[in-house]
Amino acid sequence: MIATEKPSFIVVGPPRTGTSWLRKVLEPHATLPSPSKETRFFDLHYHRGPAWYDWHFPRDRKGPIGEIAPTYFASSEARARIAETLPQAKIVFSFRNPIERAVSLYRLKRAYGMFRWSFDEALRKDPELINSGLYWSHLSRWQECFPPEQLLVSIYDDLVTDAQAFVDRITAFTGLSSISVSQSQLQRVYSSERMTQPRSYVATRLATSVANWCKSRHLDHFVESVRESALLNLFLGGGESLPSISPSTLAELAEIFRPEVDALESHLGRKLEHWKSPTMCREEEITQGKFAARGVAATECSTS
Repeated sequence: MIATEKPSFIVVGPPRTGTSWLRKVLEPHATLPSPSKETRFFDLHYHRGPAWYDWHFPRDRKGPIGEIAPTYFASSEARARIAETLPQAKIVFSFRNPIERAVSLYRLKRAYGMFRWSFDEALRKDPELINSGLYWSHLSRWQECFPPEQLLVSIYDDLVTDAQAFVDRITAFTGLSSISVSQSQLQRVYSSERMTQPRSYVATRLATSVANWCKSRHLDHFVESVRESALLNLFLGGGESLPSISPSTLAELAEIFRPEVDALESHLGRKLEHWKSPTMCREEEITQGKFAARGVAATECSTS
């Protein structure tokens, strides 16, 4: 058990669904892990114990304690551990068009040198790209661990159309004070569209391994100082453009995700027909279209 004051809410993602943007909005009003944005405690570092986890939360509490942790959504280990350790926690999900989300996650992984595969190869070799988009399969398992009043499903489309209402719903659910989304936050964009391959896959992968080693040993401040400096440019970007995605592959993804979307529609009582189409909006087009018209940031980036 976590001996000190426990987190009262966790945003479990999955990745590439607006979670980094949401963290920036909630950060001044909630006590979140710092300086590392994600502890990866419940899926990777549980063996390090509660003291290791507690170390990541500032002693100066700014509001309810919580975590934005998109890798927890599809992790059966994380789900079971959270249910056992934090049975009263509020769990927030953020779902996005699963086809667009899979492509965005692929681009992120290529940019961070995690692999060199084409999108088709990555779909075969990296289970996370599809598995973390099986929304209903995983949500139904979370429902087995927590009562309905502790689970909130948010939809990325609502962030696109009305960011303030999107945030209001989450703050009301988690018990945070009311937050007015500022103009600067509305304009913040985390897009994978402009990402490129790294200059050197070897250097980028080595840097990522060193960063993970440092964070596991409480050297988070060092990692963040490098991340915020010009040194990051040595390891991220600067290479060739990322490959385009074939329409046939998008059509295959649409068929894979269709039963999941159908089940989610039934659960929410909400139509998500556009999530079943293999036609994918470019993130830049979203940013310059509906998001820009409403002054809202379109996409997000998580490096963990």
